[in-house]
Amino acid sequence: MRVAVLNKDRCKPKDCGLPCIKFCPMVRTGVAAIYIDEETGKPVISEKLCTGCGICVKKCPFAAISIVNLPEKLKEDLVHRYGENGFELFRLPVPKIGKITGLIGPNGAGKTTALRILSGEIKPNLGRIDKPPEWDEIITYFRGSELQLYFERMANQKLRVVHKPQNITKLPKVAKGVVGELLKKVDERGIIDELSEKLGLGMVWDRKLSVLSGGELQKVAIAAVMARDADVYLFDEPSSYLDVKERIKVAKTIRSLIKKNKTVIVVEHDLAMLDYLSDFVCVFYGEPGVYGVVSHPHGVREGINIYLDGFLPDENIRFRDEPVRFKLHPAPIEKLGTEAVLLEFNKMVKSYNGFKLIIEGGKIHYGEIIGILGPNGIGKTTFVKMLAGIIKPDEGTPPQRELKISYKPQYITPDYDGTVGMLLRQIAKDKFGTSLYKSQIIQ
Repeated sequence: MRVAVLNKDRCKPKDCGLPCIKFCPMVRTGVAAIYIDEETGKPVISEKLCTGCGICVKKCPFAAISIVNLPEKLKEDLVHRYGENGFELFRLPVPKIGKITGLIGPNGAGKTTALRILSGEIKPNLGRIDKPPEWDEIITYFRGSELQLYFERMANQKLRVVHKPQNITKLPKVAKGVVGELLKKVDERGIIDELSEKLGLGMVWDRKLSVLSGGELQKVAIAAVMARDADVYLFDEPSSYLDVKERIKVAKTIRSLIKKNKTVIVVEHDLAMLDYLSDFVCVFYGEPGVYGVVSHPHGVREGINIYLDGFLPDENIRFRDEPVRFKLHPAPIEKLGTEAVLLEFNKMVKSYNGFKLIIEGGKIHYGEIIGILGPNGIGKTTFVKMLAGIIKPDEGTPPQRELKISYKPQYITPDYDGTVGMLLRQIAKDKFGTSLYKSQIIQ
């Protein structure tokens, strides 16, 4: 089967002259393999008429087109598609009662889509865009699998699912008020005090959501989900914004759900967290933004090793050219002399409301990668900002050496009015069009 996907955000038909249509061999012979949609004004690629030559992919100046050939047998496993020439998801993770199923895979492979389907936010269309199926057809499609009973209960409104979304930074816009009051409102299980103690929410109990950090918002969102009385609990990246200590707290708290015979599904990129949390693992693979395939459930160690190896032995499919290998390259500091020092800083002190950060003096050498480790709120970001010259210490002197420093902040606030390409071109300037920039940054 052939999958043709058009990235509608990238596609700009008014700026390109439509080379995808002009150079298409099928269009030149009079076959409408690519045509313009009258409503959107953007091209539509007919997967039945497309030959898969790839000329339109190469000619598109905005890299908006993807054409992928997939095994015919996958056609039977199509669960959902986002409109014509949109992303396709094949198969779904299998929820297991009293177990935690971990989902791992690259961004854009369909993990969040799978959770939205299992939560009932999206009704699977089985690839039928013009005439979506009814619940009876969906249940028949999954006949003979554990998902049949799952969707039967969902269709009959006998299955209660709660879902912790991936993006928790929008929570202050959706829910306004004090943390403690908001959590008590959703406490259907009468365990919010216990959750507060386990997750360490006492410090933020009387604060408003709008003033919380990313890590604090994450823990509040997890507590709100776990306080609900449901059959199925879905967590999308519960370890984001959390340090190691907090991740362990969250993992232990989530695992307590299976003692109540609940069904839990977790999307997680942290392999250590996934290993600790999960009883089974489903690996997502495919081409990000184009299609995603869900593997069959595997044991935790086997599933993680499959993901690292890039090979599914039970399906005989290699989804990554090379396995992921972890290599250790310790920096030979003892061999570096004073001439290799890039930056030297003296003792610095910075104080905020009730918080005092004391930085002892130190050196940073050329060619080093330095990791800064510590719990949230200990001053890591403040230290980096002082090194970058963004904030000044209250005591001591900042680094005196003139350096050009590039700083990536902890929280991303996209306030740029333009495309990604325009922003990168503005920052990189003359380097933007070089082969080195294209290979190391863009690709």
